[in-house]
Amino acid sequence: MRVVIAGAGSVGRSIARELIGNGHDVLLIDRDVEVVQTSSVPDASWLLADACELASLEEAGLDDCDVVVAATADDKANLVLSLIAKTEFTVPRTVARVNNPKNEWLFNDAWGVDVAVSTPRLITALVEEAVSIGDLVRIFEFRQAGVSLVEITLLENSPWVAHRAGDVPLPAGTALTCIVRDRRALAPSPDDLLEAGDELILVTGEDEEPEVERLFKPAG
Repeated sequence: MRVVIAGAGSVGRSIARELIGNGHDVLLIDRDVEVVQTSSVPDASWLLADACELASLEEAGLDDCDVVVAATADDKANLVLSLIAKTEFTVPRTVARVNNPKNEWLFNDAWGVDVAVSTPRLITALVEEAVSIGDLVRIFEFRQAGVSLVEITLLENSPWVAHRAGDVPLPAGTALTCIVRDRRALAPSPDDLLEAGDELILVTGEDEEPEVERLFKPAG
């Protein structure tokens, strides 16, 4: 997979290293000559350019790109890049960093954003996961698809403990994608028995979230 990342600061470099470690082809773009230090991510390709300029994106080869990550520290730049990537280069997937939570409402498909990632929201989700075991925690939203990645931890008296995963009557459009057990991520099968303490990772629509939470929480 070929990924173009705009913004070669600590966030962009960290993403690049992870993707390269997973075998992907990564190009980092930044307009700050002091930030473009190829030795910091030597296995990436680098481009000194403004990621909001059409000519720069043509040079970056966005028409041959699978994913664009707008990871700059400027929300306006991230929105502009996402929009250009979608409308001018028909990039299949765009992921945009939200720096100011007040701007989060702008990061949607109208601006070409498929997935918006807000660090404060992720931190909030982790805090909620730690203090509200048994409650549904929304991790992040896939804006274009209209669904969210959510987590719920099974309490000992949850009605589906010791039941098969395939027997849980999940709402339409909801999928159990992962079970985290003893710090290990397990790909669920219909025959897997659910255990108390399991962290269930699901993809579901916003309208279905209350039903998902009701399913797994103890009665009363």
